[in-house]
Formats: sequence, structure tokens, C-alpha cells
Amino acid sequence: MIYIYRFFLNIILIISPLIILIRLINKKEDPKRFLEKFTIFSKIRKKGKLIWFHTVSVGELKSVLPLLKRLEKDKNISQILITSSTLSSSRMFYNLKFKKTIHQFFPIDNNFITKRFLKYWSPDLAIFVDSEIWPNMLKNLKKKNIKRILINARISKRSFKKWKILGSFAKDLFQTFNFCYPQNQESKEHLKKIGAFNIKFLGNIKFIQNEINQNSLEKNFKRFIKSKNVWGAISTHPGEEKICAEIHLSLLKKYKNLLLILIPRHTNRINDIKKELINFDQYIHVRSEKKPINKNTKIYLVDTYGETDLFFEISKIVFMGKSLSKINLGGQNPLEAARKNCIILHGPKVSNFNEIYNYLDKQKISISVKNKNQFLNKMMFLLKNKSNSKKIQNKLNKIGTQILKLNLKEIRSFIK
Repeated sequence: MIYIYRFFLNIILIISPLIILIRLINKKEDPKRFLEKFTIFSKIRKKGKLIWFHTVSVGELKSVLPLLKRLEKDKNISQILITSSTLSSSRMFYNLKFKKTIHQFFPIDNNFITKRFLKYWSPDLAIFVDSEIWPNMLKNLKKKNIKRILINARISKRSFKKWKILGSFAKDLFQTFNFCYPQNQESKEHLKKIGAFNIKFLGNIKFIQNEINQNSLEKNFKRFIKSKNVWGAISTHPGEEKICAEIHLSLLKKYKNLLLILIPRHTNRINDIKKELINFDQYIHVRSEKKPINKNTKIYLVDTYGETDLFFEISKIVFMGKSLSKINLGGQNPLEAARKNCIILHGPKVSNFNEIYNYLDKQKISISVKNKNQFLNKMMFLLKNKSNSKKIQNKLNKIGTQILKLNLKEIRSFIK
């Protein structure tokens, strides 16, 4: 199976210049750094121990930031390498202040390229996050006898069925990890059935509070929202912006001062979203546009990176996307919104965060809606009867602190 995989990766490598060109045109690649994916690096490997974290995108990168902050203080570690695959994650990292930690794009999982990557960086520990399984990289890590762990491992029912089809190939891949740390009991059971070694449940690291220093909102924006009743639609996917805009239009009939903060998951879709929303004959302001905000603005469209928490601060109610879309279902992490004391609405398709949503639903912090009509009715009720307990912050922080300690203890045991 590995040889078939390598054959197809070689074909992808041959046509990769065309793929990269298309992605550059669509602004999905960094024009200055895309060569990192071919192991032409922009950073230098320092002497001493290097710990490598691989995350796929923004969510996974954010989840390990508290770990990075503590590990940077460890004198045994000279450098921490973070790799990810998306442009949005690299932009988010650019705004962070780290001394030992650097970011590079994850290389194409070609056998030759992964060997070059490992020869250059020579990590002392490789930490894969969530569900990042790359056959050539894992095989070559094992050949070089570099320690490998999978933290916050997520194997949903859907992904387990796919892995099960691959049989012994899947078993062989997961057995390349020295240890696997699942994020929930479902993933733990699936890892056992696949055949992974040394499975240990530590909890979901997304419960850990992120301590990212962020700028505050601008004074002119604060003045603008002073008399507004604000709700947010966060990390939305295709189709969800239209649903939220239609609901907002209905709500405006009763709540004239209502403002919708709309933050799509992928900002490269902004122009398409603007075209879609213009049909609603509403005033829309795009955050990056350098012009005064019209006092009649009804939808504030956010196309900047790393500022979501700022808008949680001012939103009374938020809808978490990737849960009502017809595609890209699975949900988005609602914990940061919960910490900011927002009431959270979400669709039924949240399989990626079932455990978290079940907990928040029981705490009456989040509410599931099946369709647009139910969504509208819940919004009407919440705007009229908003209530939320700040005790949830303390509960989440207590859980997160314990999970942070357990994960740091495990990681440091490999560093020693």
C-alpha cells in the first residue's frame, strides 16, 4: 500500500508547480514562502534540542499555544518548530511573540522531500496534533528513530470507517507512534480498534485557555457599537452566511439597532460573500476597508486574522459555523466563545466537537438548532431573554489547567 501511495505522491509532485500556481492566483499560498513545502527553508536550525509540532491549520495551532508558552521556558529545549499547511495559520503565527518558536510550512509528503526535511531539522521529538497522519513522514521518522507522539488525537466515527477500509496499512501507520493521546473516549476506542500502541487519555487540549495577547478594538469602532445590540456568526462556511443574513434581516424588523458580526472561516471567500449578501439590500462594512463606518451598517464583515476573540467580547450571542452548511460539516470549537460568556447557537452537525458541545449544551451555554426556522425562533427568544452564567469560565479554566499539566508532563518525559 505504501508503494501505491508513494506512486500517487510522485505524480502530485510532478504537477505540483501547476497546483501551487493556481493556489497562488487564488491567494491560498504565500508567494514568498511556498517553497518551504519543497524543503527550501526560510529559517535556520539552531544547535541543541529541537521539538517539532505539526498542526494543520488555525484551530490546531491555537490549541497548542499554551503548551508552546510553557515549553519555551524549558532550558533543555533550544528551538521549537511549528509546521502547518494553511496560509491563515501562518498569518496567525506571524502576530504572536515567541523567542524560541519558529514557523515553517509542512512539506509535501513525498518520500524524498520528507527525508530532506528530517535531515535539515533533525527533531528530537515529533508531535503530531489532532488527526495529522502523513505516511511518508511517519515512516521516515521511525527509520531515523525520532520519537513520535500524536496528541489530542481525533478519530471520529466517520474517519474511523475510512481508516478501517485501509486495514493493515492503517494499523501500521498508527503503530509508528510511540504514544497516542486521544482527545475523547470515542477516539480512544477507535485507536484501540485500529491497533495503535500505548494509548493514554489526558483530555482535550482545546479546553486549555489560550493566553494570546491581542490588541483592543479601535476607538471609532467602539463608538459605533456603543448603541448596538451585537450578535456574531463565527467561522462560517458556504451557505451559512446566507442563512445568517436572512435571519438577521428578519430580526431587524423588531430590533432596529441589531448588528451582525460575520467572520467567515476562510477570508479568501470575502468577495463571494459580499456578492451574495448584496442581494439583501443591507449596509455592509468590510473590516479591512480603510473608510469610516456608515452609521447604518447592519453587517460588519471581518476579513482579518487572529481577532475573533475581540469580537466574542462584544457579542451577546454567537452562531458557530461549519454546523449548518451542506458541505464541510463537523463544527468549530466553541470554547473560546463560552469563555467570553456568549450564548452559543450551532447546527446539528458538530461531530468534530461532540464531547464539548454535549458539555456546553448540558450547562445551557450552547443550543442546537436543526434548521433556519428554529435558528430564528431561538434568536428571537435569546434577544428577549438573554442570560448566561460567568461561572462557566471558572469551570472551563479548571478543566483546562489540569489537561495542560498532564500534557506538559508527558511531553517533558520524552524530552528528558
